[in-house]
Amino acid sequence: MHWRTFKGETIKTPIKAAVEAAIIRETNAGHKLKVCIGTDSQVYSGTHVEFATVIVFLREKRGGFMFIQNDRSNQAYSLKERMLVEVAKSIETAYDLCELFNRYDVDMEVHADINTNPQFKSNIALSEAMGYILGMGFAFKAKPEAFASSCCADKVIN
Repeated sequence: MHWRTFKGETIKTPIKAAVEAAIIRETNAGHKLKVCIGTDSQVYSGTHVEFATVIVFLREKRGGFMFIQNDRSNQAYSLKERMLVEVAKSIETAYDLCELFNRYDVDMEVHADINTNPQFKSNIALSEAMGYILGMGFAFKAKPEAFASSCCADKVIN
């Protein structure tokens, strides 16, 4: 899977190395970082699903930046399955990087594009997603607080 910056520049190193370099660069510049990881998806014509996973770096009181990975699946998913695939993609990324965040004392959250309001269809996957994320030991946010998935990833789906 290829990662890129928001400007569209391909990240040529493995994502773990790129994240570590970003943490070191930002810390050396005096920034306190927090990272939020989230995934969103969109079904196109019922033929395929486009996923976007983002690693959002927030600089305390200084804006932020993100790394983006796009993925495509030709598999048909129910809404609940698709929500849980989004969560699984976010957890996979978080798990791959959590050792770095621990080493550099960077707070990290996993964001799920699932609404906490039962009136919304995505709520059907809330309890499983929350259990999955918390069970992995990660901080969890759902809509409306899950901006990494519901805003950032949403904007970069191909």
